[in-house]
Amino acid sequence: MQSTNLTALGRDTRVNRFILTLLTIGFAALLAGLGAALWTQQRNTDSERWVAHTLEVQARIGAFASKAERMETARRGRLLSDDPAFNGLFDEALASALADLDMVQSKTADNPEQAANIRRMRQLLSDYVKAERTERSKGQSAQAALRSDFFHDPVVVHIREIRQVADAMADEERALLRQRESLQAQSLRTFNMVLVAIALLILTVASATILLVRRTLRDLRASRLELSALNTDLERLVDSRTTELQRANAEIQRFAYIVSHDLRSPLVNVMGFTAELEAATDVIARSLHDPAQAGAAVPSPADVLRAVEEDLPEAIGFIRSSTQKMDRLINAILRLSREGRRTLAPETLDLTALVRSIADTMQHRLTETGTTLTIAPLPALTSDRTALEQILSNLMENALKYLQPGRAGEIHISGKAVRGRAIIEVTDNGRGIDPRDHERIFDLFRRSGVQDQPGEGIGLAHVRALAYRLGGVIEVVSELGKGATFRVNLPIEWKGAEANG
Repeated sequence: MQSTNLTALGRDTRVNRFILTLLTIGFAALLAGLGAALWTQQRNTDSERWVAHTLEVQARIGAFASKAERMETARRGRLLSDDPAFNGLFDEALASALADLDMVQSKTADNPEQAANIRRMRQLLSDYVKAERTERSKGQSAQAALRSDFFHDPVVVHIREIRQVADAMADEERALLRQRESLQAQSLRTFNMVLVAIALLILTVASATILLVRRTLRDLRASRLELSALNTDLERLVDSRTTELQRANAEIQRFAYIVSHDLRSPLVNVMGFTAELEAATDVIARSLHDPAQAGAAVPSPADVLRAVEEDLPEAIGFIRSSTQKMDRLINAILRLSREGRRTLAPETLDLTALVRSIADTMQHRLTETGTTLTIAPLPALTSDRTALEQILSNLMENALKYLQPGRAGEIHISGKAVRGRAIIEVTDNGRGIDPRDHERIFDLFRRSGVQDQPGEGIGLAHVRALAYRLGGVIEVVSELGKGATFRVNLPIEWKGAEANG
């Protein structure tokens, strides 16, 4: 599970990193798009300015051409009416035309074509004005001759050339206007495309941001839930470990008390009968001394005989019995210690087959006692085979050992899987156990009920120790005369002491 969580965490981290990278690229592209928009806007502004510039130049050229026509009109009016007032109109139109030409020259200084046209125009205008001044200075007869033949008027040639150059200048500006209007339209299209691209980028970045925020919020919620679950599991684990430590501590205290109590009893017997042994040997020793040298009364032959035939054998017998009991107790403790140090090896077990193999070893006794043994389907689990065999064989042997006299024995083995745990029950219809002894029977050297069966009281203590080592517990439900049910609760997937520690 932890490996799965780490894999999911690494995958989520890579996805989040990918989204952040896309967001970074998106924001960078958005900044680039804004820069492009500003640049395009500047180009559009420049194009508009140049279009306006060209339109103004066109207007000035048109104004100049109009002033030139007014000059020619004033000249002809003077010729036709011989009115000197037209000279003032001519000079006024000339001044205005020169101002327009100066303006056009200042605005087209960067255009070599127009610069050449303006130089040509100034030359033509100068020639035209000189011709007009010359014509104005001639007498009435010369002017009358011009009025009679306008078609051959030499000054008209100058005004025609001025018109041609003005048309050329206007054509040049119209070409520039078309070019600049095209650039303006292109700039506007580019600006619109940049705006669309920016809008798409904004939508993309906004969508990615919303996605990242939602994902982050979802991850935060999941993390909070996971953290809460971990805290709950940790609290449960701490409570469980605390309970286990308290149980282990109580077990150690009970074990120390039981061992010290059960070893103290034979030791007291040894000490007591050692004193009797010393008294008997003292009687014998005094009987062997010379009465004349003895400082105390010499025991009678009857006392000596009683010491030899009764006191000494009795003391030696009780001492031997006590030491044998101590030897059995010590050997039982050593056996439990060796079993506790044995390395457990988890493996996948067919529990039903395992129980059937144990039943096969008990078949003779089952037949002999007329006991019926039934085995229900049991869940498969991963555990230590030897330890599980010892637990189940001990419980099944106890069920067979403590049958109720006068009642046909029945033993039923059943089990089920519940939330990753295997619950195994060994039920019998035997003599039962007093509820006051339900905990006591699991203590070392403790038994319950009538002691008419062989045993030292270490079997159930060993069973509980093995159940603890396998990560489980054992309990009993029973009443006197109503049989007993021993319930073993073990993990289905036990990985060993290191994994569970």
